[in-house]
Amino acid sequence: MNLVSEGDNNMYYDRYFPFYMAYSTPLLYQGEAQQEKEFQLMKSYYPETVRSLQEKIEEECDRLDYPGSPIYDEYPDRLTLNRIGRRISDKVEDADVSAASLNELAQVLLFHEIYRRRCRRCQHRYF
Repeated sequence: MNLVSEGDNNMYYDRYFPFYMAYSTPLLYQGEAQQEKEFQLMKSYYPETVRSLQEKIEEECDRLDYPGSPIYDEYPDRLTLNRIGRRISDKVEDADVSAASLNELAQVLLFHEIYRRRCRRCQHRYF
């Protein structure tokens, strides 16, 4: 844009700059909504055992979702996270899956859910 001066005190732009272009795009958060929608779609493809385990994990993470929670520590304690995962896997019983495998699966799904929540919280922290 070129500045055009009229006299010593008045300056204006020779091209019009609309006010709405100065603000951020209204579609800024649409990407996050689309990712969440795709994640929900992929979760619908989970086997029944994993789906019930994922539901228990989300309930536990909802319960632990508060400021100062151990899941939001800068370096989460491995023992605490393992204890949470074990508590969740104990709630789900399946005759087809061994207890050790179910516990390991619960750990992996728990860590992934905590990671998603930490990323989501980190993105909105500065707004």
